[in-house]
Amino acid sequence: MNNKHSIFTLQFGLLCLSGFLFFGSFNMIVPELPSYLDSLGGGDYKGLIIALFTVTAGLSRPFSGKLADKVGRIPVMVVGALVSGIAALIYPFVTGIIGFFALRFFHGFSTGFKPTGTSAYVADIVPAARRGEAMGILGFFSSLGMAAGPAIGSFIATNMSLQVMFYSSSGFAIMSVMILLGMKESLKNREKLSASHFYVKPNEVFEPNVISPSLMMMLSVFSFGAILTTIPDLSDQLEFSNRGIFFTVFTIASLLVRIVAGKASDKYGRIPVLKIGSMILFAAMLLLANTDNQTMFIISGAAFGFGVGICSPTIFAWTIDLSNEAHRGRGIATMYIALEIGIGMGAFLAGWIYNNDLNNISLVYYISAATVLFGLVYLYSKPVKKLALASKVE
Repeated sequence: MNNKHSIFTLQFGLLCLSGFLFFGSFNMIVPELPSYLDSLGGGDYKGLIIALFTVTAGLSRPFSGKLADKVGRIPVMVVGALVSGIAALIYPFVTGIIGFFALRFFHGFSTGFKPTGTSAYVADIVPAARRGEAMGILGFFSSLGMAAGPAIGSFIATNMSLQVMFYSSSGFAIMSVMILLGMKESLKNREKLSASHFYVKPNEVFEPNVISPSLMMMLSVFSFGAILTTIPDLSDQLEFSNRGIFFTVFTIASLLVRIVAGKASDKYGRIPVLKIGSMILFAAMLLLANTDNQTMFIISGAAFGFGVGICSPTIFAWTIDLSNEAHRGRGIATMYIALEIGIGMGAFLAGWIYNNDLNNISLVYYISAATVLFGLVYLYSKPVKKLALASKVE
């Protein structure tokens, strides 16, 4: 165990580097997948590119959570990163739509495993009083990988080839695995892998103790799913030549505030900080609903980034606070399942309401604002206040 006041250890640094490479790996190919699917004759099924990936990730969470609690954090992380590396190597050899979506389904296991093991590992090695700060730092490097990956991937695809891009993505994942293999396991009382570890009982699917942070995660990321679905078209309407400008502004704003927000949640408590983040998210969605020029669009992107950057590390730390120590993997997996449900619901409902009609786009953002408002009401409710002491680690 580390010095009780220190988080800046070699193991934590290696974990952050591994996270950067992992998130860079699978995000590297995302911008090019729609055109790649077009080349396979599957242009009408682009919505499944993210959907199948998310479904697999969600289905695998109960297994990755149980394995992280029984077999170890590092094996679970290694499996996730290894899947990303193997999948990227196979993409160049796919010649049909069915094969492509089967591979996307397989690729989803990567995010179903790696982040679960990572969060559980952080909970083991970081002092309880600095969990928020640690999750903020880890989120910073993960977000940096998510931001750098698409830029690197598009550059390689444009100046070299799609094949080189896929192989580069695999290389990033393999480097992530190599780092993990050099780290020390943090789980005490590990069990030898057996068939029973792959049998998940109904009561092992989710951790009841983390219902509150999981609900807040689902409500806060609903808007992100809606934004992923509609922002490209709104960018076109506002005559932005770069359709990714909103996400660039959002990512920068999120990076700027993550570490500070996480540290603040350690000092003042998870719930007070989460209230502030939710208020900013609510304001961002209202602003976006009324955006009719480029300046408002950029400001709303920054506000959304600040809101996400405050809420994300705080919810992660809160989840760890409330998780039973013996079931941390399960608790974190539960929160991730809620995250995927929230994004999926936001994307699905946004697509259905928007229906390629820009007159409906404001309604999408008003509904997203309403989900955040519901979360705020919940944070001020009596039941969740009972968790206030558990959400503030002295």
